[in-house]
Amino acid sequence: MASTRGWFESVAEARRRAQRHLPAPVFQALEAGAEAGITRKDNVRAFTEIRFAPPRVASPPGAPRWPARRDLGTSVLGTAIALPVIASPVGVQAVHPAGEAGIARGTALAGTAMGLSEFASLPVESVIRANPSLFFQVHWSAGRQDLHFRAERARAAGAAALILTLDWAFASGRDWGSPWIPERMDAAAMARYAPRLLARPGYLARWLRCGARPDLTVPNMAAAGGPAPGFFAAYRAWQRVKPPSWDDIAWLRGQWDGPFMVKGIMRPDDARRAVDIGATAVSVSNHGGNNLDGTPASIRALPAVAAAVGDQAEVLLDGGIRRGGDVVKALALGARAVMIGRPVLWGLAAGGPAGVANVFEILRAGIDSTLLALGRQGIRDLTPDDVLLPSGFTVPR
Repeated sequence: MASTRGWFESVAEARRRAQRHLPAPVFQALEAGAEAGITRKDNVRAFTEIRFAPPRVASPPGAPRWPARRDLGTSVLGTAIALPVIASPVGVQAVHPAGEAGIARGTALAGTAMGLSEFASLPVESVIRANPSLFFQVHWSAGRQDLHFRAERARAAGAAALILTLDWAFASGRDWGSPWIPERMDAAAMARYAPRLLARPGYLARWLRCGARPDLTVPNMAAAGGPAPGFFAAYRAWQRVKPPSWDDIAWLRGQWDGPFMVKGIMRPDDARRAVDIGATAVSVSNHGGNNLDGTPASIRALPAVAAAVGDQAEVLLDGGIRRGGDVVKALALGARAVMIGRPVLWGLAAGGPAGVANVFEILRAGIDSTLLALGRQGIRDLTPDDVLLPSGFTVPR
């Protein structure tokens, strides 16, 4: 299906439309990676180093009748999803007035789940109404009391799982310079931001039609009975928190009696420790290239982590997914599903909730066509034999 005004046929086209719709600093904030962006770029490039095994040209005699459509359904963290792709939790989403609720509606249309960050611009109680298949994410961003409060709030709202994200250490800058993003669009910010807004009148018009202004307040970070802090204040408070020990992580796991994911695993020994403390799942992730620059792409670490975990926990992959074929490569190397961040935000910026659903439909179609070409009837049939890894495809030990 060719791209039209209301439909884009590739994730790359979603990105181009997002760039046309968003003020330059907002788009730059989405694109940014740590330092020179070596890891961010490698997340995408590493997929091009993996090849598919040459498919057979015909099915063997007596093979089962071929289905008209491949089986893409699976479950993640106890939640059934229609395709092995979910929306990764991302902080405040000012790319569209619908924000996280727009991603919730888009993922619900696609039949899949979403992660919601404690740094989201909308409260968990409102987002979950649009998609009950919601996994709530916390960082080790506060003391135990506050983290317990946030987890309990998510539980009360109906969150299906808790994600603890650990792949962020604040040890990064950006060589090109971080764009200035106002926390609230007050009069002073609008005056300073006016040239950028006028260059993208459609972005401003969307917000005006909703009777709102971009706001980086993070309601899910509020302490019991306290006001919701601004993003930058919450971020600075997080920077003052001592990184967790595995005893801390085990404590948090003990506070949550449902499915529990540790996100940011890049080493087999960390994967085994996550299993030991009772994690239901681990996500192989380098925070989209926003943590320590120069570390490997997440797909490079996936095979070793999957081997270390075995069938003791679900393994997900986060980082660099741009096509359905990328998803298939990750599944063949041991992932149960993948998480996507930037593509979801590009879709939201390009077309609101429908644009989010559009991104997932692109990936669904790409997964289906790749399975067909490989001669596989469903994602559960994929094995490492379906891909060819180059000799230089390395992973941390």
